[in-house]
Amino acid sequence: MSNNNNTNSNEVREQGLQHYYNIIVDNLFPFSLIAIVAIVVSVVYAVSSINIYKSTTVLKVSKPSGNILNSPLMPEFQDFGSDRFIANEIEVLKSYKVREIASTALKDSFNALNQIDSFKVLVHTPSKLTNDKPKLLEVDEIASLLSTNVTIEQKRGLDIVEISSQSPSPFEAALITNLYAQAYKTLNLEINRNQLTLVKAFLLDQKNEKLAQLNNSEELLKMFQEKGGIIALDDQAKELITQLSKFEADLNLGKMELAISEKTLKQYKDELRRQDPQLTAYLENFSSEEYLKNLQTELARLEVNRDVALSSVKDKNVDTQAIREYDAKIKELRNKLNSKIEGFKASIFASSPEEVKLMTKNVIEEEIKSKSLEIKVKNLSEIVNKYDSKFNQLPKSAIEYARLQRGRESLEKLYILVEEKYQEAVINEQSQPGNVLIIDVARRPDKPSKPNRLLIVLVGTILGLGFGLGYAFLRNYFDNTVKTPEDLKDRNINVIGWVPKIQSLDKSISKDLEFIIYNKPDSVPSEAFRALRTRVQFSKVDQGNMKVIHVTSSTPGEGKSLISSNLAGSFAQANHKTLLLDCDLRKPRVHTIFGMNRQPGLVEYLFDQVNLATIIKPTKLANLDVITVGTIPPNPAEMLGSKKMQDFITHMKTLYDYIIIDSPPIISVTDSEIIAAYCDAVYLVVSANYTEFDLLEKALDILKNSNVNFVGTILNNFVFKNSYGSYYKYYYYYYNREKEGTRSKKTT
Repeated sequence: MSNNNNTNSNEVREQGLQHYYNIIVDNLFPFSLIAIVAIVVSVVYAVSSINIYKSTTVLKVSKPSGNILNSPLMPEFQDFGSDRFIANEIEVLKSYKVREIASTALKDSFNALNQIDSFKVLVHTPSKLTNDKPKLLEVDEIASLLSTNVTIEQKRGLDIVEISSQSPSPFEAALITNLYAQAYKTLNLEINRNQLTLVKAFLLDQKNEKLAQLNNSEELLKMFQEKGGIIALDDQAKELITQLSKFEADLNLGKMELAISEKTLKQYKDELRRQDPQLTAYLENFSSEEYLKNLQTELARLEVNRDVALSSVKDKNVDTQAIREYDAKIKELRNKLNSKIEGFKASIFASSPEEVKLMTKNVIEEEIKSKSLEIKVKNLSEIVNKYDSKFNQLPKSAIEYARLQRGRESLEKLYILVEEKYQEAVINEQSQPGNVLIIDVARRPDKPSKPNRLLIVLVGTILGLGFGLGYAFLRNYFDNTVKTPEDLKDRNINVIGWVPKIQSLDKSISKDLEFIIYNKPDSVPSEAFRALRTRVQFSKVDQGNMKVIHVTSSTPGEGKSLISSNLAGSFAQANHKTLLLDCDLRKPRVHTIFGMNRQPGLVEYLFDQVNLATIIKPTKLANLDVITVGTIPPNPAEMLGSKKMQDFITHMKTLYDYIIIDSPPIISVTDSEIIAAYCDAVYLVVSANYTEFDLLEKALDILKNSNVNFVGTILNNFVFKNSYGSYYKYYYYYYNREKEGTRSKKTT
């Protein structure tokens, strides 16, 4: 049982494959044409395509970690969320700002190199009708072009970014890539140094301002000395002025640093507020915590007291006990403060998104620095006020001079401190390396990256075959015509026989040879008609009562007249007295096939214009007579359904063994239904690749509803090939026999 199932499944599979193969064979010409056209187009396109060169530079983009003088606050967080950071940097790479910088650099390079032939993408090529020279595009046009010409990709799982550009010129491709990478590196460095640059600019303004004030103070002191003479100050007054000027300088520097810190803190908070408003408020609450404020206040007080103690020690190299105690206490408090801050940072970083962490760290550090400076300025102000009260107790004769001397020394020390801070800011700015490293510069490519001509031809071939197959199957899907006997059998339509259509034989057929059963009796179609005669004879059990055979079709052009003529000839060749009666009173063709006059014929006989012997016309083939239509009447249906017509058929049955009636198509008119009523067997001619199934079904419904003796269908014009198995074997056998017979005749 299982073997039978396997056999059936294999047969179904083979039939399915055979069906697909038949579809391709039936549409071989359009399939081949589409495939060839696609291949030719792909080859022409591949040959005519311009070579495109691709150049690539490789960048390593790391997360910013401050300048080289500072270490990361929390190194363990450096690599966390790197992919998100790289994604942000890629968006910066695609920004208009980078493209604008690169466009400006490209324009400068174009003007400096003066090699216009090396540029293909960035130049505007004028029309051949004009004599204008190619010129470089404008900066905004180049920037817009770079958005599509330059591709930026990240190596998966790495901090590596590849920048590539394409151009018909290898030199231009490398130049665009390198300048684009350099533009991004420049912008990245500018962004990283932005805060340091602002601090440096502020300190430069302060330095110039303090230098001018110092010069003015020295000028006033000089004028005072020239005017009132030099006043001698005792050592105590000089020491007081020195200390006071130092603390005033420290106070002014602290105010300056506090101003810078507050400005920086405001920028950080504004940025953080845009990212996370709730986190900003939380940080402000932390900075105002009482414990933290007490630590900062005590720390600032100890630092100021230490400075006061140091100022009272003449020898700076002497490490006094008091100063050591101050340092120990300051270190202890600073450790407590740092521990508090680190714990707070850890809690913040644990719950904050990666993009907020860096800004949060900056806000915390700047907030602590600002609070410390604020307390330090307050403590220094108190010390300066104390020294100022002592200063006012000097003798009136020396107080004016002392005030000028104090101002000069204070400004001199402040200027020195500002100069030191400025130089430190310059070093910090220059030591900020950025976080972009060009690992591999773009090089001029030796080989084009595209087009891949082999791939183009391969894709074109595949598409051509695909479109060809698609056309074949689509055509077959919408083709509703009968093609093979299996198509009829699959719809439970009985097939009596089939008549092949062989191209090599058809080319030699003319209208004079349509009666092929007589003119070429050894041909394949003749053999098919003889086989058809046999099947018609045995298509009914009661063969003795089957004398009148009716041949019709669904629509015109299906070959019913050819079938009826040659079928009648095949019966005559079998020594059966046969009559071919043309009852197509609308468009008769039988007289054309036999080369006879149409008149007189059946119509004249039914109108009693001629006798029976006049309308019966013998043919070249023995045992075969033909009755043509005669004059085409205005009322064919009435004539065919008349009592005289029935009597005529009854009389002819006594004279002939077989009567083959050729009638009009059954769908077009009712003539065939009338004739079929008094026929012994009705056969419906179906033309392969012509008759549509819906029309065939309609014709079958008419025959079945008319209660006539419908036997089956005859497939005409069947174009069989080697794909149709047994049909081809049949053809091959008889066709070769035919050719052998022809050769023997020629030899004879």
